Amino acid sequence: MTDQTKPSTWHDAKLDFSKDMSYGDYLGLGQILTAQHPRSPNHNEMLFIVQHQTSELWIKLMLHELRAVRTQLQSGDLPPAFKMLSRVARIMDQLVHAWDVLATMTPSEYTAIRPYLGQSSGFQSYQYRELEFLLGNKNATLMKVHETEPENHAKLAAALSSPSIYDEAILLMAREGLAIDAARLQRDWRLPVEANASVQAAWTQVYQAPEQHWVLYELAEKLVDLETAFRIWRFRHVTTVERIIGFKTGTGGTAGVSYLRKMLDVVLFPELFALRTEL
Repeated sequence: MTDQTKPSTWHDAKLDFSKDMSYGDYLGLGQILTAQHPRSPNHNEMLFIVQHQTSELWIKLMLHELRAVRTQLQSGDLPPAFKMLSRVARIMDQLVHAWDVLATMTPSEYTAIRPYLGQSSGFQSYQYRELEFLLGNKNATLMKVHETEPENHAKLAAALSSPSIYDEAILLMAREGLAIDAARLQRDWRLPVEANASVQAAWTQVYQAPEQHWVLYELAEKLVDLETAFRIWRFRHVTTVERIIGFKTGTGGTAGVSYLRKMLDVVLFPELFALRTEL
């Protein structure tokens, strides 16, 4: 069969993409699927690389959604924000299950590739750090890790000095007429969130009369869903790391499991959980 007589379709599917954009072109698969460069001769390193690369892609999507949530909260247009918050929680569910795949790596398999990782560590992920900043867990000291990456450092600096998602929710409550301390509304956004009595009283008021504050009530529950999903993601991270490396020091110099367990105690939206005892 000559080139001139070759069919251009199969079951009506287009086959010739010499002049048109293909699936691979649209998704940039040439770049994505050639971005895995194992440094060890060990078969299992590909799993380790793909696990972390796909996690970074999901985090990229979460950042995309959460930046938009912040904009919606600032404008007071909450229904789109609810959809985005739900999406982020479901992405975190996806990442929880991703740990199940990495958990198929045994301690001896990880030990074979660990020397090739150098001091690289997920602790150094600037996207994850921006995610935490957007959610209110801010720590200016950790900016130093990214000083050699000016573009990423600038992104983190902007996130550090801007109100978090939760800060924007509290500012919205004040605009809706709920009593919030002026000091809480004008605090230094670079600092981590601390529980505030006026904020807890305002959220309690919302929960005690949800029919009067339905939009804020729904926002509160979306935030609780989000933090719950985040806590589960963190927990699965800890248990997977302990399963694979025990209590060894992390490649980036952290205390490994001990450090990750401390992170489990971080509460992003403290008043939303504390008020449940009062109701």
